[in-house]
This record gives sequence, structure tokens and C-alpha cells, in this order.
Amino acid sequence: MTDAIHDLIEQYGLIAVFLGCVAEGESAALLGGFFAHQHVFVLWQAFLAAASGAFAGDTLFFILGRSFADHPSVLKLKARPGFSHAYRLVSSHPNIFVLSNRYIYGLRLVGGIAAGFSSISVTRFVILNALSSAVWAAFFGTIGYVFGLGAERIIGQALARHERLLVALAIGLGVAVLAWLVAHAIAKKERGKET
Repeated sequence: MTDAIHDLIEQYGLIAVFLGCVAEGESAALLGGFFAHQHVFVLWQAFLAAASGAFAGDTLFFILGRSFADHPSVLKLKARPGFSHAYRLVSSHPNIFVLSNRYIYGLRLVGGIAAGFSSISVTRFVILNALSSAVWAAFFGTIGYVFGLGAERIIGQALARHERLLVALAIGLGVAVLAWLVAHAIAKKERGKET
């Protein structure tokens, strides 16, 4: 069973890293780095998949905000907690906001929409988003890679292929749960400010 899962990860893992990074995907970038350390992926490919996914996701939300402002789905995202805060930030500090938005849990989706509603030019957004995506992917991918080094040193070479897979999946699940809890706390705090 674990060999089949390992084969699936080898075959489709980079696609999963890409898709995981389209949305709020720190855990996908971490797993990409971890699997690169385990020689399931090549490190630069994991970085490229994560950066491409992050870039595509933020660009998609920017385009939605810019071109489909009246669509019900966009209006629903606009009504989410944090949108007004994100819009104020992108309006007053567009460069800093685009470069840092992906690091603020809970604001990434509404941040892209807010950037689309703002007056920032498409060219400037794309350049800043590409730079931010590359740095973000390298940062979280490196953390995943370094964690792989640390886990190997702590546990030693006793980690078999399937045990590495289970450790990586546990790490990914833990990071995803932590990110959700932080995003939930920030959203709750934002709701309190807006009322």
C-alpha cells in the first residue's frame, strides 16, 4: 500500500504541490521541500512547482477582483472578514502589500481580490507577485528540506520509504491544521474590529 502511495507521489506530487500552493499552500510548499530531501523530487522542481502555484493563485484572485468585480463569487469573497483591512493596506502601501500578502494567514485570498479592486497596475502586480512567489516558495521549501535533514539526523537512517511518507503526511496535516487555526483566529479578530 505504501509503495503505491509513494509511486503516486513520485508521479503526481509536483502537480499536488502546484495545486496546493494555488490556494493557501504553506503545507504544500513544506511537503515539496521535505520530499525533495527524501529524493522523491528534485529540489528546484519543488521550488518551481510551489512558486508557480503561488503565482497562479494570487494572479487568479487579482484577475477576479479586477475583471469580475460584480460576480456573486467575488462579492462573497469581498464580504469575508479581512477584505476591508486588505483593501486599506493595498491602497496605502501597494508594493509592500503585494510582496507580503501571502505571509499573512487568512488574508491571501481576499488580498488578491483587494489588489484587483485597487488601482495597482497589472504590470506592477505581476512583477511583485512573481518576486514574492519565488521568495515564498524558496523559504517554505527550504524549511521543508531542512526539516527532512533534521528528521533524518534525529531518527537516523532507520526511516524506510514508507515511514518517510507517513512523517511527511503528518507534517503536512499538522501545518494545515495550524494554518487553519491561525486563519480562524485572525478572521475572528477581524470580525470583532469590523463590528
